[in-house]
Amino acid sequence: MSLAAETRRAADEHPFLVTGLRADVVNFTAAARFLDVDGETDAVATALRRYADDLPDHEPTARDARVTMESGIGPVEALEDALLVVGGTALGRSDGTRTAILATGAIDADALRAALAALALEEIDVHAAGVGDGTMAIVVERLDGANAVRGVERALESVLE
Repeated sequence: MSLAAETRRAADEHPFLVTGLRADVVNFTAAARFLDVDGETDAVATALRRYADDLPDHEPTARDARVTMESGIGPVEALEDALLVVGGTALGRSDGTRTAILATGAIDADALRAALAALALEEIDVHAAGVGDGTMAIVVERLDGANAVRGVERALESVLE
C-alpha cells in the first residue's frame, strides 16, 4: 500500500481528524505524528494535505426542527405507547426516571450524529437514541434533560452532511 493510501486509511480511522481536515483547521505535522503510519513525518503531513484537498468542504447547515423534552420516560408494554423501540425494549411515557429529547422536522441520521456528538461533549450519558421519518428521540437521565435540549438545539444549528 502506498504512503498516501496508508495515510488516508489511518486518517479515516479517526472521524474527528477527517472533520478537522474538511474544516481546514488541522496542523498537518501534528496530525502526521498522531497517526500510526510508517513513514517520515513530513511525507505523511504532505499526504494529509493532499487528502484534505480531495475532501468536500466543511459546510454545516442548520436544520429546521422543533426540539422538546418529555420526562417520566421508562419501559412500556404497548408499542403504541413507545417513543423509541430498540430491539425488544420499548421506551415511552410512564413513571420512568429518564427524559426524552424529541426533535421533529428536518431530521435524519446526520442530525442524530451531530446531536450525539454534542451530548458527548457535554458529558451527558445517552441511554437510547433513534431517528426515523423526520423524528429523533434521545433518552437521557432526568436531571440532564434541560442541558440535553440546549445541546441538541446547538447541534441542529450546524449539522455536517
